[in-house]
Amino acid sequence: MTIDAIAGEQADSPMMSAVKQVAPIVMGYLPVGAAYGVLAQQAGLSMLNTVLMSVLVYAGSAQLIGVAMFATGLNPLSIIATTFVVNLRHLLMSASLAPNLKSWNKWELALFAYEVTDESFAVHSVRFARGDLNKTTCFGINAIAQSFWILSSWVGYLAGSSIPNVEPLGIDYALPAMFIALLVMQVKNKLHLLVAGFSGLVSIALIQAGADQWSVILATVIGASFGAGVESWTRK
Repeated sequence: MTIDAIAGEQADSPMMSAVKQVAPIVMGYLPVGAAYGVLAQQAGLSMLNTVLMSVLVYAGSAQLIGVAMFATGLNPLSIIATTFVVNLRHLLMSASLAPNLKSWNKWELALFAYEVTDESFAVHSVRFARGDLNKTTCFGINAIAQSFWILSSWVGYLAGSSIPNVEPLGIDYALPAMFIALLVMQVKNKLHLLVAGFSGLVSIALIQAGADQWSVILATVIGASFGAGVESWTRK
């Protein structure tokens, strides 16, 4: 991001800054949230339960997996255990952001953590790295992102009966495309690019090896360790 762009954001009000920064997330959430709504409707969930999942669970991967498991008739404990493992990466994300939030009280931390997702984590990481710790902007980004996720899941549910199959629409690619855009925002040098590429290869290898549910968190730990090692070695 250029100095002029940063200066422009600093001149905005906290909420306007949040709107600008959350825009890429919203554009990714609309199709993916709608796809979740369609799948939930077709799996037999009620509209209330579909929307409540977006309010209370608010985790795209967990919701999509949960809906798929519900459709196959698996018991609730299996669904809870699986989604818990899938979302273990939130421990790493929380640990990464925590040093920037030492002055926040417990209620603020709880509310902020409740709405942190992979996508908002990427945006907050960039903001915190440049010293932007404005609370209004933080909560604005999270609230806007979740609001559009809830809205899109509701719209998707309403449209579910008229969309027999979401795969031909290609909306399943919206989430990977959004992650790529968020990754580009954080790659600032060759080391970042190397670590990103290495982590991606590790994740693919883990998936091919059958560790689908653990691929993200293991690739993150291995990639971070690799990056720290390379950085330490190059400084010698």
